[in-house]
Amino acid sequence: MSIPLDDRGLLLGDGLFETLWVRDGVPADWAEHMDRMALGCTALGLPAPDPDTAWTSAQDALRQAGLLSGSAALRMTWTAGSGGRGLDRPAEAIPRLFATAAPMTPSLGPLHVITARVRRNASSLTSRHKTLSYLDNVLARREARLAGADEALILNTDGHVACASAANLFWLSQGRLLTPALDCGVLAGVTRAQVLQRALEGGLETAEVKLGPDALAGAEAIFLTNSLMGVRPVWSLDGRRLDPAAVPTWLAPPRA
Repeated sequence: MSIPLDDRGLLLGDGLFETLWVRDGVPADWAEHMDRMALGCTALGLPAPDPDTAWTSAQDALRQAGLLSGSAALRMTWTAGSGGRGLDRPAEAIPRLFATAAPMTPSLGPLHVITARVRRNASSLTSRHKTLSYLDNVLARREARLAGADEALILNTDGHVACASAANLFWLSQGRLLTPALDCGVLAGVTRAQVLQRALEGGLETAEVKLGPDALAGAEAIFLTNSLMGVRPVWSLDGRRLDPAAVPTWLAPPRA
């Protein structure tokens, strides 16, 4: 499909998206992703996409890309639709939905991570919902790549650890599994929730915390999560070596 030049998602980042892992034409955790998009729509004052239309769009995208078998990455994008010049939405916004799919190879191996200079505004809606306003994430990832790293650790404007440029953050310390609290400006990741649930079921104590980067200095292991890569250990943070093997493999949700 073509996107009109007056689309508010294109011009202003006014909208939301979800990225899903797909196996043999079936998007994983579809309901959880669509529920999160609906919550984001409420926060942004947009109507949520029709579930049946969204599913049909997803299947059409996978079919057109020839990705009904094997692994794929599916992106569902929901913009605020067309609008005139300026910031104000039309009195009756007509959002626009489109889906795209691309082949995906497994994300393997531990990650080298650096702390980015970019800071996350924990008080902003854009930090807690998967909006199209992703420039801070883009710049943090670019900073990491230019430094020869794979990912960027982002602190918030209060100096607390928040997340990576495209992932949630976990670490193990003194027998506990820690992750930044959502009000640090953290996206409520689908895989994040699954890891916390698996830890609870496995008897591993967990805590959602507000801590500065010094809390990571004594971490026995650090790992990142998102829907595409699942769980990936961190090999190094700002040059400090970590033990990827210390990340319990049973915390990773199954990828059947």
